[in-house]
Amino acid sequence: MSVPVVVGVSVVVFSIIHVLPGDPVLAILSGANATPEQERELRAQLRLDDPLVVQYVRFLGRAVVGDFGRSIFTRRPVIEEIGDQLPSTLELAGTAIVIAVCIGVALGLLAAVRHDTWIDRAAMLVALGGVSMPSFWLGLLLILIFSLQLGWLPATGQGGLSRLILPAATIGLNYSAVIARLVRSSVLEVLQNNYISTARAKGLSEWGVTLKHALGNALIPVTTIIGVQLGNLLAGTIIVETVFSRRGMGRLAVTAVLDKDYPLIQGVVLVSALGYVLTNLLVDVSYSALDPRIRHRDVAEA
Repeated sequence: MSVPVVVGVSVVVFSIIHVLPGDPVLAILSGANATPEQERELRAQLRLDDPLVVQYVRFLGRAVVGDFGRSIFTRRPVIEEIGDQLPSTLELAGTAIVIAVCIGVALGLLAAVRHDTWIDRAAMLVALGGVSMPSFWLGLLLILIFSLQLGWLPATGQGGLSRLILPAATIGLNYSAVIARLVRSSVLEVLQNNYISTARAKGLSEWGVTLKHALGNALIPVTTIIGVQLGNLLAGTIIVETVFSRRGMGRLAVTAVLDKDYPLIQGVVLVSALGYVLTNLLVDVSYSALDPRIRHRDVAEA
């Protein structure tokens, strides 16, 4: 199903960007007192006067071999524009996911083991605050505390771990709330099974039972939500990269939309969609590693 999903995304994106208000040719020639002949010449040069079906087929044929065309404004290959920005976004997204998983799993386990205590309620209150706070506000708050008041970390810019911590924490703290709530509910459900009672009867501590016998089975829905959250990171990085003045795919996408840069928009969205599809494909494959029963059942059905 991964291939038709990517093809479907390309069709939707190609269709939507061509109904947006404005004209890239007029945007390029704005302020140049261009004549209608110059407009037609530029449109033919950019091959925007071809039928939409022809434009789409040409784009898709090139995209299969990694050629997304050239940016209308910079005239650089789109793949180079993406290549310049993608490492920064991957660095930010990877660090944010690590923060989200570490904090989310820790809070969720603590709340599950100390179920119906003040610790449980405090952990879920922290999680609720994290999921409710907008990322732009959280980012500004972290800048105010750790950059302006304490002076521990730089507020904005690119390069080095010190400039990565605050933007990654802004995204990670938001996503950790969702993971924490899901870990708590999954672990509590697994702890009701009979084999957990058997483990307790053997004299294992509550933490030993939770970490050794419950956590692995409880991680399947958590792994699913992590894959979904990775797909949502592009929207989160648009805001965070703007607040912290970082380069990345988010800011590149905004610039491309504002400039009506059709090839760049298509390239950015398709690369993002491909990353989303591949991430969720890896999540599906990881299920059998987390729960061997799934692998054995698939073999039996085959």
